[in-house]
Amino acid sequence: MILIGMFDSPYVRRVAISMKRLGFDFEHANWSVGVDFDRIRQYSPLGRVPVLVLDDGEALVESAMILDVLDDMVGPDRALLPRTGASRRRALQVMSLAVGAAEKSRDQLYERMVRPPEKYHEPWVARCREQMHGALGQLEKICQLRSASGWLVDDRLTQADITATCIGTLLGDSLQIYDDPSRYPALKDLVDQCEALPEFKSTHLKWFAAEMQG
Repeated sequence: MILIGMFDSPYVRRVAISMKRLGFDFEHANWSVGVDFDRIRQYSPLGRVPVLVLDDGEALVESAMILDVLDDMVGPDRALLPRTGASRRRALQVMSLAVGAAEKSRDQLYERMVRPPEKYHEPWVARCREQMHGALGQLEKICQLRSASGWLVDDRLTQADITATCIGTLLGDSLQIYDDPSRYPALKDLVDQCEALPEFKSTHLKWFAAEMQG
């Protein structure tokens, strides 16, 4: 299998970590949506990442779909997203909050990086910032209720932990959300716990903070 996309995307990264955690062998095509747009569109007409190309050539797009397929491949006993009930709802809630925060952070970054300076609209950025912190505040409350194991759901690492960490790391690197240590300490503890694992270490781009700030 081939995973297309750079690890500066939390969506590519959560797929890579999940594949490593589940024991899938894959080749990483480190393609940029900017430089390699036309190559990516050969597999995904939207030109978005991640894309997972299966051994038979079928191309899967969108990380949520890819993660669902991976869970289906390994079966319910090993799946990273709980299959039913309160555990599944809790994991999906965490993932939805994290993805929502990531979307609002992206809007802030794009306003600064892509829009011409004379068209920069601070009220829009402030609204996105408020929405991002609203989602992060809810994530912080959930992280404060972690069990003694340190995981968010079912006393084991699940997709909730993976997604929250990939996005929590992105926001720490790009928007410095942990600069005030009193704001999201429980989320930061979860991020630190996960980032110490080999699957996370091997996919963390240390240069991303400088790239976003530069």
